Amino acid sequence: MSEKKPVYICRCQEITEDDIKKAIEDGARTVKGVKNRTGATMGLCQGRTCRKLIERMLARYVDMNEIKPGTRPPVRTVKIDDMVKGEEVENE
Repeated sequence: MSEKKPVYICRCQEITEDDIKKAIEDGARTVKGVKNRTGATMGLCQGRTCRKLIERMLARYVDMNEIKPGTRPPVRTVKIDDMVKGEEVENE
């Protein structure tokens, strides 16, 4: 009999679909919750490859009312040069 091959959701960290399902069963309700339990999205691509797959799995296995947004855009942009120099940037 052939053994079931694992389906890798996060290829960078070698996190499988079963690992993600287990994290959701253990209480993960956001991508960050899955990341904290499995290490998914912490590889070389920083979640660019697996984040959407994890979001789809959360939508499939979790009540949509329980899912909270996991990313926040920056409030305003800051130049790295300003941060390095330590200059205070005035609000526009």
